Amino acid sequence: MWPFAKGRESGGTTSLPLFPLKTVLFPGGILPLKVFEQRYIDMVKSRLADARPFGVCLITQGDEVVQSLGAVPEIATVGTLARITTWDMPQLGILHITTEGGQRFRVRSQAVQSSGLCIGEVTPLPAESTFDLAPVHQPLVNLLEILATRVGPQNFPAERNFSNASWVGYRLAELLPLPLSIKQGMLEINDAGVRLDVLRKFLAQQGVI
Repeated sequence: MWPFAKGRESGGTTSLPLFPLKTVLFPGGILPLKVFEQRYIDMVKSRLADARPFGVCLITQGDEVVQSLGAVPEIATVGTLARITTWDMPQLGILHITTEGGQRFRVRSQAVQSSGLCIGEVTPLPAESTFDLAPVHQPLVNLLEILATRVGPQNFPAERNFSNASWVGYRLAELLPLPLSIKQGMLEINDAGVRLDVLRKFLAQQGVI
């Protein structure tokens, strides 16, 4: 049974509140958010009360802040669970939260509540097979260690696994200044070796490694 099994499930699907954003959240990644729209403040409070995650999906067309009630942006069909790890309300009406990426899921359908909150019927995607990095990918690890130092510990997972192919690929994909469509493609790939090969070839072409 998968992480948000407390929600309603039917035929392998479950209902999940979705937070469309112009970013891609990867499994194990850290995503800080400033929440100020009432629908999302209510959603965050509800998920905190039940210790349940919400879903983050990349916006493919539209804006993060919707101008009219009932209007929702178009989103990618593959997203990631976001578990709230810390929260703070520095001023009334604004929530600062930090989330951690969990399991990936596929959006089968979606509906909009009267509040404007998007609810998706989603199914879990299996975690990809994990294995140790091959020597050919060591330059990627070296680059990732540099990037981790630059972004600082507050923006990088405390638990590090530089020998794990999936972990290294996810961290590079989220930190590198890639187009969002490419980042989404990196999320949807279900083979850590393929992801690393694509990143290695791209970085080699750019003269980075």
